[in-house]
Amino acid sequence: MLNRPCELLAASVGNLFKCETLSGYTRIRTPFLYPDGDVIDLFLRDDGRFTTLSDLGETVRWLNSQTVAARRTSKQDHLLIDACRTIGVEFTRGALNIHTAPEMFADDVTRLAQACVRVSDLWFTFRSRAAEGVTDEVAEFLSEIKVPYERNKPLLGRSGNTWRVDFQTMAPNRTALTHVLTTATPAAARRLAEHVLAQWHDLSHFAAAGPIRFVSLFDDTVDVWEPQDFNLLADTSDVQMWSQRDEFAQAIGV
Repeated sequence: MLNRPCELLAASVGNLFKCETLSGYTRIRTPFLYPDGDVIDLFLRDDGRFTTLSDLGETVRWLNSQTVAARRTSKQDHLLIDACRTIGVEFTRGALNIHTAPEMFADDVTRLAQACVRVSDLWFTFRSRAAEGVTDEVAEFLSEIKVPYERNKPLLGRSGNTWRVDFQTMAPNRTALTHVLTTATPAAARRLAEHVLAQWHDLSHFAAAGPIRFVSLFDDTVDVWEPQDFNLLADTSDVQMWSQRDEFAQAIGV
């Protein structure tokens, strides 16, 4: 009879999850990722009984590190709590928790990992009104040059994580996926570039399967970017500048 956490995971979900004992916990390394590509780890106190499975607050710590604001807004807090309730996960003292038992353990591990992904996706609500304005400008430009597009396109990555790309365009010559990089703070610029890099890597199977181009469109109307930010994305995507709209149009196949 299987009665240990790692034995149950190995029997039910195979090699997708990795287990090890660490400082009194069983650490479970999942195949799920935070939006910047960091691996989501879960923790179970190994005391002979299956009680509380937790992320030990790592998801909220990750979320808080993605903004220079002193605290989350009330709306963001409500979204966080709603995301947990929808999946059936407790949110206590900054940690995401599930009370589990052996017969439900594998399902609960997957459910808690999905909750971590859902909560970390609230990162997108941290984008400023200025960021939304630039994305609106790109949408208006695509309409002006008569390029069909789908906005905020959800795509499933190889990791199982769902990414939302700002635009999928269908120009006469090619289909392109474009992510708009815009921020008012230099401190957030590198994090944003690293997030988009993780996104393109996880979505690379789309480019391999057909003539789809990845485009990283930098809002260079604000002086927050370093050459390293452009170089970081040059190998995985076509780097374009919003101030050079004609070149951007050519990149997406116009």
